[in-house]
Amino acid sequence: MNLASAEFGEAFIPGTYGEHYIYPDQSSVDYFQSKRMNTIRLPFLWERLQPNLNQAFDATEYERLRQFVSEATGKGMYVILDPHNYARYRGNLIGSGQVPVNAFADLWSRLANEYKNNPRVVFGIMNEPHTMQTEAWLTAANAAATAIRNTGATNLILVPGNSWTGAHSWFDTWYGTPNATVMLNFVDPGNNFAFEVHQYFDADHSGRIASCATSNGAEKLEQFTAWLATHNKKGFLGEFAGGNNATCRQAIESALRHIDNNRNYWIGWTWWAAGPWWGNYIFSIEPNNGADAAQMSWLTQFLQ
Repeated sequence: MNLASAEFGEAFIPGTYGEHYIYPDQSSVDYFQSKRMNTIRLPFLWERLQPNLNQAFDATEYERLRQFVSEATGKGMYVILDPHNYARYRGNLIGSGQVPVNAFADLWSRLANEYKNNPRVVFGIMNEPHTMQTEAWLTAANAAATAIRNTGATNLILVPGNSWTGAHSWFDTWYGTPNATVMLNFVDPGNNFAFEVHQYFDADHSGRIASCATSNGAEKLEQFTAWLATHNKKGFLGEFAGGNNATCRQAIESALRHIDNNRNYWIGWTWWAAGPWWGNYIFSIEPNNGADAAQMSWLTQFLQ
């Protein structure tokens, strides 16, 4: 489950805690754990955690992160750390003059030093890089992996591709050199990583509307799965969702069945999203007054 809310209020940096953003409550962790989920993806903003590049973390913000991670992993959950920044810092691309690649490596060196002794922490190095050269993203991803391993950390790394890391577009060329070509050159010195993709099923794959353009969710994943198999790689579906309707239910169940049938290559998934401030958001499966969201029943059959 993506427990989102710590990355809210990106127009307000650093913003006011409790007004512009908030960390999820452990009651949400407990609820999803009771449904047999074992992994929380935790989005947060790089700028709040590290207000100045190559400098120490903000103590108050880091304590919020630390407390959530400590409590959730203490219950046996895995927590994916997710800088939800689209390969940017204060709007500037990683690899630009304003945000050198070594600053991104510094972020991950600091996080890895904090969490290298907790094997239940997973390093999701960045959310949805986009509108950049795929080769430039590869350079940043490799630098982050090297920085992580230089701390002695052996934690699992999740590495996305370019173009919002869409599974359906892994081989496309409209955004530059395809992820399918460039990301084969990702190097993890510790060799403990998976490629993270996201997939929505609306007409433009953006996840902005409740309807789905197909009931066959598996077809959006099949080419990426074949790429994993060809190159003996692992994949993780970091975001997916659908509105509460029959077509989306069929798409979601089809996609998850495909993952179940290809467990040699897929290591798991996290639904987008839940968290304390979503309200009536079309994909939220945060329980409402103790009642499960409709989409929860779609997922539970894959959680046994």
